[in-house]
Amino acid sequence: MGAALEVHMPTMTTGPVDESALLARLRAGEDAAFEVFVREYSPRCLAVARRFFPSDDDAQDALQDAFLSAFKALGKFEGGSKLSTWLHRILVNACLMKLRSRKARPERSIEEFQPAFKEDGHHRDRVEEWRGNERLESDEARRMVRAAIEQLPESFRTVLVLRDIEGLDTEAAARELGLSESAVKTRLHRARLALRTLLDPYMCGGAEP
Repeated sequence: MGAALEVHMPTMTTGPVDESALLARLRAGEDAAFEVFVREYSPRCLAVARRFFPSDDDAQDALQDAFLSAFKALGKFEGGSKLSTWLHRILVNACLMKLRSRKARPERSIEEFQPAFKEDGHHRDRVEEWRGNERLESDEARRMVRAAIEQLPESFRTVLVLRDIEGLDTEAAARELGLSESAVKTRLHRARLALRTLLDPYMCGGAEP
């Protein structure tokens, strides 16, 4: 269990881990197995947590909570899915719980990021195509996308992360967030529009969002 204290200092492993063997060792209570568990999954889990929180401290806290919850729930894990998949679900829940427990913070309105339309329903400004844009595949573009996502209001950012990054379907995202499926669809649509608006200056002209 002491391994959980080290989740804020992940290191890379030298090769793939045999999850079945690791699970058996974890259930047997081997300290070395807990160290392997934390070391193996911390980097990818921290990357997931950072998608939910602009603050690295918040991401680290959620990661710590997830590992503690996983250690406590190991006896209930039946092995019906991969160990990494099970841990991923616990981590997402930990992130959502942390978001719910935080006091509301001042945020910009999603309306600020919505595209403007004419009375006839067409975009007021010309919409440029991103397809074929070499910027899309660059490391810089990924950094820009993350920066733009962080600017979205939390309730919209969370839906976008769950649906477009973590890959949950609408039903699952609605269940996790305690929302109706129609609310999830609406927030996702508006979040995508906002993200497009934020990224257009960079994708079309090179300016940072």
